[in-house]
Amino acid sequence: MSKHSIAVLAGDGIGPEVMEQALRALSVVSSKYDFELAYKEYPVGGFAIDTCGEALPKETLAGCEAADAILFGSIGGPKWDTLPLDLRPERAALLKLRSHFDLFSNLRPAKIYESLAHLSPLRPDIAKNNVDVLVVRELTSGIYFGQPKGIEGEGEQTNAFDTMRYSKAEIRRIAKTAFIAASKRKNKVTSVDKANVLVTSRLWREIVEEVATDYPDIELEHLYIDNATMQLVANPGQFDVMLCSNLFGDIVSDECAMITGSMGLLPSASINEAGFGMFEPAGGSAPDIAGLGIANPVAQILSASMMLRHSLNLTEAADCIDNAVLKTLSDGVLTGELLPADQKQNAKSTQDVGDYIISQLSEH
Repeated sequence: MSKHSIAVLAGDGIGPEVMEQALRALSVVSSKYDFELAYKEYPVGGFAIDTCGEALPKETLAGCEAADAILFGSIGGPKWDTLPLDLRPERAALLKLRSHFDLFSNLRPAKIYESLAHLSPLRPDIAKNNVDVLVVRELTSGIYFGQPKGIEGEGEQTNAFDTMRYSKAEIRRIAKTAFIAASKRKNKVTSVDKANVLVTSRLWREIVEEVATDYPDIELEHLYIDNATMQLVANPGQFDVMLCSNLFGDIVSDECAMITGSMGLLPSASINEAGFGMFEPAGGSAPDIAGLGIANPVAQILSASMMLRHSLNLTEAADCIDNAVLKTLSDGVLTGELLPADQKQNAKSTQDVGDYIISQLSEH
């Protein structure tokens, strides 16, 4: 029996509610596939600020360092928005974790489920056209981290500046991640850049083409960011893996999330070169519905599946969770935000959805 230690950081808002359902699902598959998960929970985000005085306490960081993976919930909310930028939960905890563990590779799958295609803002004939995209976003470099950045000058001559930087090594490793991912999917990589304007993008394209020579079975295409965002609306079914810099990946992954119709269905993974990763829902902490028992747990449960697949190499268990979620959605066991106004009376609670997924895990 393999054993793995998991740092659980449930966080704020709906984080603890949906995390509970993810841990239940993991408990079932660990027993079914004969592996052991040892969990230890740590404070993070706004909750940690209130209880420990900082968003990422030393105990939490040490616990993550000792673990095999981090299962992350959601953090932040209006309560902490008045804090200085560097002290807010998102920057002081989330960005610090990404940087500390060099979680350079962000994987954001976005899929339109056939039974929920009506939720997509796209035309029905487009939404039903086999939309299944994986955005591979470089997460620890680019314009968000490049130096120098700041504000200088006075009056109307005040200037604000950010610096976009990429090294060959940073581009190469994220490109390899994308090509490896494509080899397990539909064998196509679309690299998104702005090489007609940006020097960094010209280097990006050069290195991506170098990496592509090691993967002759993978189709590579290049798209400028503006064209890529238009194509995602016009025909998202054409994409398999979209390889993006930090800034462009931020934009593209959120657009992909929107075309699926619900943020509550989307997981994500942030992984380093050793395979260690942090796995979290793509949505936020939704403080307005926290404690009401109506939050959708699917994204958190699918994030747990990604943890099994990408950091722990427990593919069968991950497939089992994915299939159980698919069956649950197909059977119409849905929280309220996935239902039209005239069917809200059929909405299921967070616990109900968790229960149904558990039943499917147990049966199949």
